[in-house]
Amino acid sequence: MELTATNLSRRYLRQGKGKNFFFAVQKTDLTLEPGKLIQISGRSGSGKSTLLNMLAGLLEPTTGQVLLDGQDMYALSDGARSELRNRCIGVIPQGQTGLHSLTVLENVKLPSQMYGREPCTDEFAEALLDQVGIAELKDVYPNELSGGEMRRLAIARALVMTPGILLADEPTGDLDDENTQTVLKLLRASAESGKAVLLVTHEKEAAAYADRVYTMREGVLTLEA
Repeated sequence: MELTATNLSRRYLRQGKGKNFFFAVQKTDLTLEPGKLIQISGRSGSGKSTLLNMLAGLLEPTTGQVLLDGQDMYALSDGARSELRNRCIGVIPQGQTGLHSLTVLENVKLPSQMYGREPCTDEFAEALLDQVGIAELKDVYPNELSGGEMRRLAIARALVMTPGILLADEPTGDLDDENTQTVLKLLRASAESGKAVLLVTHEKEAAAYADRVYTMREGVLTLEA
């Protein structure tokens, strides 16, 4: 499964005296290929997360297209795009996410229950939790988790539909060195298994796991030599 962005940009209106615009993401071309891990680094506010959200079908671009195996995601209705994203794209969002009324295991299984599907088995969800090192926490609730544990819950949940595309926005932000390495190895293994993986990160050591490394500055994406 391949994700291709062509001429992609996102423009915002400034409020105040003399209204004008600024581009969070300048016109960008990017292809995420099966079996490859692409890294994007850059300072906060450089446009990395905006680009990832457009690639995920979460934020409509000002210009350009996002093609998932040739299908223009933004030509679809909101509902059809959401269903396509649920089935094909795993998103590891920045920050801590999880429904507090559900256990860790139930949170991981949730994407598999959407759109009238049969949920995945407990065994499969527990295996994902084991991969990220929190299998023993399957029956607790998100408000009992640390920030790092919440981040690992989000990673397991993003993998539950076995998506062809995996988009990770600062997935190691709350993790110690050992768990950072665990997550980076898991993302590398996901690419080796045939997924197209995008990693947005500040972690300098992540470059050792990437096939290509880009830097983003003021909305401009540049391939590192």
